[in-house]
Amino acid sequence: MRRRSLLTHTAVSLTGAATLGACQTQRTVESSPTQSFAQPAIRWRMATSWPKSLQILFDTADLFCQKVNRLTGGKFIITPYPAGELAGGLDVLPAVQSGTVECGHTASYYYLCQSKALAFGTTLPFGLNTAQQNAWLYYGGGLSAMQNVYADLGVINFPGGNTGCQMGGWFKREVNTVEDFQGLKIRTPGLGGEILARLGAEIHALAGDEIFEALENGTIDAAEWKNPHADEMLGLNRVAPYYYYPGWWEPGTSYEFQINLDEWRKLPRDYQEIIKAAAADVNDKMLARFNAVNGSVLDKLALSGTKLSPFSQDILNACYQTAFDLYDEIASQDAIFKEIYEQWQAFRSEIYQWNRLNEISFADFVMNQAL
Repeated sequence: MRRRSLLTHTAVSLTGAATLGACQTQRTVESSPTQSFAQPAIRWRMATSWPKSLQILFDTADLFCQKVNRLTGGKFIITPYPAGELAGGLDVLPAVQSGTVECGHTASYYYLCQSKALAFGTTLPFGLNTAQQNAWLYYGGGLSAMQNVYADLGVINFPGGNTGCQMGGWFKREVNTVEDFQGLKIRTPGLGGEILARLGAEIHALAGDEIFEALENGTIDAAEWKNPHADEMLGLNRVAPYYYYPGWWEPGTSYEFQINLDEWRKLPRDYQEIIKAAAADVNDKMLARFNAVNGSVLDKLALSGTKLSPFSQDILNACYQTAFDLYDEIASQDAIFKEIYEQWQAFRSEIYQWNRLNEISFADFVMNQAL
């Protein structure tokens, strides 16, 4: 893999400038939707990791495509396809790399076999929440670092939605101690899966549309997916009674739009800026939609018999220690991961101190008052 400087202030400044420019392009075009757009007609296909039944996830990809269409006056049409039609749910990145499709909507941690550093593009266990992740990506050097990693894979990426802190998953039996993970067959992606494997679990890599059947027929004993709304859409509450929290392995899960780098370079500059603007817009909207519905869905699940349970302190402590031991081990073997990890750690420490003072102190008081 070619070495390059991943984390430069210059790259961050350029990223910020490009983002601002994209926002200005969006406002200008949207203010004159009937103007003639003197650019070529282009048609792209987008593979996604989501079945259409996962409304908010697939709708985010579709909304992005609609915005690009509208902002180009119908000249640039991108059509999204659900998982399995153009590529399997866990095969979007290879399809984009090969040029089978021009772009995709997926999660970077599905592809750690290509680079462990891709984990930073989605989430690290015990890492950053949504606001912190966006701060790191847009203004902390994160997006520049990830785009450098992706450039070596023939792809460029842009943030494309976030679920917020997820739930800890659905279990057919209780897990009260670390020992309860021994031999447990569980669907968990990314580095979270590697952590649980070190605690004795058997990890299964499954796309979203494969989870229900595997849980129902006993191929797996437990599965994490996302949050109450998305989990209910898959019907996971019908086949596993225990719903654990918090989802420590996914504290702020970013998704992304991946674009074949050769196709990206062929685009007119105006189209590139519109893609950036559309991606930034939907990146905010996904979490807003999930937060608007998750509370009511969780109430419904609880009333229907779902047993809500927190992970024990012993489990959380063991997983935390295992996580950072794992990161140190990977960093000792992977120079790209190490460079990003060290910068990420410094950013995490600084923003944790700030958010402990403002966000956490406020939340501790007001949420207890509201109960």
